[in-house]
Amino acid sequence: MASAPEVKGTDAAGATPARWRIALVEDDEDLAFTLLYSLRKDGRFDPVRYAGGLVALDEMTERPPDLVLLDLNLPDVDGLTICRELRRHETTRRVPILMLTARAEERDKLLGFDLGADDYVTKPFSMKELVARIVAHLRRAGGAGATADDAFDDGRLRVDRSRHLVEREGRAIHLTKKEFDLLWLLIKSGGRVVSRETILSRLWDYAADVETRTVDVHIRSLRKKIGDDVVETVVGVGYRFPT
Repeated sequence: MASAPEVKGTDAAGATPARWRIALVEDDEDLAFTLLYSLRKDGRFDPVRYAGGLVALDEMTERPPDLVLLDLNLPDVDGLTICRELRRHETTRRVPILMLTARAEERDKLLGFDLGADDYVTKPFSMKELVARIVAHLRRAGGAGATADDAFDDGRLRVDRSRHLVEREGRAIHLTKKEFDLLWLLIKSGGRVVSRETILSRLWDYAADVETRTVDVHIRSLRKKIGDDVVETVVGVGYRFPT
């Protein structure tokens, strides 16, 4: 199991480290019970459960959690709508969102990523894997920010890391945080091939054999948004940014 997180705060006596606050938006009672029990037992999390999306949206924008576990099939509103609204709201724009769903189709995953989801976990899933993903996203969200002068411009593609800005031939392109990080990793690799395993290790922080398809889905999304020529596939090896 991953090492304990950095202390986010203390109680009034200055003695107890604050736990990561997890918003669980899930209407399935059995699954919600299992998730709440496992997260509380872990000791690093303070999970709060919502059975409906609308109430969850109101409360999360008022008091943003550290991370959201979001089911797609909710009784009152589709989880994709919740994801989109969280990304639009200033207080929750950068909160990591992990989708929990039985939808395994690639088009559903691409839509979720396009709306701002950071990760996609298909039911049924391993609790150990889910916790590993949660911790990885929380660490990344709380890590050091980009250097102010981190930028790239080759005349056709312009990337400003400090402003999370991407332009293709003057056209602004919206990328999710994970898509942006993937593009930046490839750009900074200087034309070298980067394997799927390396990408998973650098951007997701969990074992590379968990789901290498996750990388492929994000690559397809980048190509769809920016252009097929933005990432070159080296068959059997990985991907690179053409120079």
